[in-house]
Amino acid sequence: MKRRDFLKASMAAGAVLAAPCSRVLGANDEIRVAMVGLGSFVKIGGKGRGDLEVFRKMDGVRVVALCDVDSANLEPIVKKCKARNEKVDVYKDVRKLLDDKNIDVVVNSTPNHWHALITIWACQAGKDVFVQKPASHNIWEGRKMVEAARKHDRIVQSGSGPRSRTGMTEAYEYVRQGNLGKILYAHGLNYKPRTSIGKVSGPQPIPPSLDYDLWSGPAPMVKLMREYLHYDWHWDWLTGDGDIGNMGIHYMDACRLALGKSGLPRRVMSIGGRFAYADDGRTPNTQIAFLDYEPAPIIFEVRGLPKDKSFLNTQWDRNRESMDNYMGVKIGAIIHCQGGYVAGNTAYENNGKEIKKFEPTNLDLRSNFIKAVRSHKVGDLNSDILEGHLSASLVHMANISYRAGAESPGEDITEATGGNKDLAEAFDRFEAHLTANGVDLKKTPAVLGAWLEMDSEKEKFTGKNSKKANRLLKPKYRKPYVVPEKV
Repeated sequence: MKRRDFLKASMAAGAVLAAPCSRVLGANDEIRVAMVGLGSFVKIGGKGRGDLEVFRKMDGVRVVALCDVDSANLEPIVKKCKARNEKVDVYKDVRKLLDDKNIDVVVNSTPNHWHALITIWACQAGKDVFVQKPASHNIWEGRKMVEAARKHDRIVQSGSGPRSRTGMTEAYEYVRQGNLGKILYAHGLNYKPRTSIGKVSGPQPIPPSLDYDLWSGPAPMVKLMREYLHYDWHWDWLTGDGDIGNMGIHYMDACRLALGKSGLPRRVMSIGGRFAYADDGRTPNTQIAFLDYEPAPIIFEVRGLPKDKSFLNTQWDRNRESMDNYMGVKIGAIIHCQGGYVAGNTAYENNGKEIKKFEPTNLDLRSNFIKAVRSHKVGDLNSDILEGHLSASLVHMANISYRAGAESPGEDITEATGGNKDLAEAFDRFEAHLTANGVDLKKTPAVLGAWLEMDSEKEKFTGKNSKKANRLLKPKYRKPYVVPEKV
C-alpha cells in the first residue's frame, strides 16, 4: 500500500472510532425513541406526555426510555406503560440516558433552559432530536444547536403549530407569490389570559420527589420563590421566556414564515409590563413587539389579562369567551397585504370576503420528523433546527429590548410609536385593554423597550444600547451544565 493510501485509510478508521454510535436506519427499521421531560401532573399537562402518546402509536416507532428529574411525574407514566405491556427503561439523569446505544431519537420536552444542552449532547451522542418550542432559551445557544446538528450530521426538528398540517404553509406561499399584492406587515396575536401565580412570603420547599440540581441544570440553582415550581418557570427569566416565548412562539414563527425571511430583522423594540397582579412572575403579561424586517415588519401582541376587570375574580381563565379578539383572531397570525389579508389558512379581500381556503399538503410535525429520520435528509423537515433557532431569536430580541428598557410615561411611548401607523394602533389597543382591566398607565407605567439594531450575520446587537443588550445574548452557565463553545 502506498503511504498516501495508508494515511487515508488510517484517517478514515480513526474517524469511525471517534464518531458517536448511531445506526443507519432503513425504511423498515424500528426507530427507538426516548422521551425526556414528561411534565407535571398537578397543575397543567406537559408536552412530553402528549408527545409520548403520539410517538408510541406510530408505525415502526417504539418508545423505549423515559426520563424526568421528578419521580412524581415519571412514576405514573411508567405504571401506565407497564399496564400496556410496554417495556421502557427509566432514567432521572439525561446524561445516563444518552449513553444508551439502544436509543435512536430523543424527544426533548424539558423546560426552555434545558433545550439547547440536551439537544447538543444528543447530537454528540449520535441521536436525532425533536425539541419542543421555543428551540432555545437565548440567541447564542440557539446558534450552537444549529452547529451541533450540522457537525454531527443529525436530524433536529423544532417546529411550531403553523408548520404542521394547518394549511398555513400553503396560504403563505400564495401570499409570497404576490396574489394579494405587496405584504404590508405580519401581525402575530397571543390573546391568552392567565391568572396570577400568587406571591410567596419566603423561599418555598423543593418537592421531595424532585432532584433540584438536575432540574436547575444550566440555570442558577436559586431558592424557589414562587408557589408552584412546575410550569410557572415560564414566567422567570432564568428558565423561561414569558408568554411571547410560550404560546407566542407559534405565531412569531408563522409571521416569519409568511414573510419568507431567512435572517434576523434589522431593528427591534418592545413595550410591556406585568400588570394587574403583584405576584412572583417576572416576565411581562402584556406586551407589544416590533420587529423591523424590510420591506414588511412583524408586529406581535401579547395579552395576558381577560377582556375586562369583571373577570379578574372569576374563573375566566377557563372561559374562552373572556378573551378579546382582533379581526376574529385570538391566537394566530394575520398577514396584511395591499389587496387583502390571510388569517389562518384562508385568504380574504380587505372587506372580509373569503377568496380561498388552503388545505394542508404536508405531514404533521412528528410524522414529518420520523420520515426525515428515516431518509436522513434535512431538507425533508418541515422545521429544521435552523428555522426553530431563527424564530426563537425573534422572541429573544423582543424580550431583550424589553429588559433593556425602562418604565416610561404614556406620552413617551406614544412618541416612540408615532412614526409607524400600525404600531401606534397596536399601542392604542394595548392601552385600551389595560384600561378595561382597571390599569391606568399614568399610575402604573409600561416599560418602553430600547430600540436595538441587529447585525443579522453575526447575530449581535450594534449601535446605541448594544452593550447592555449583548450581555443578554448568552447567560453564565452553571457547571457542569455548560453549553459548550465548540459543539
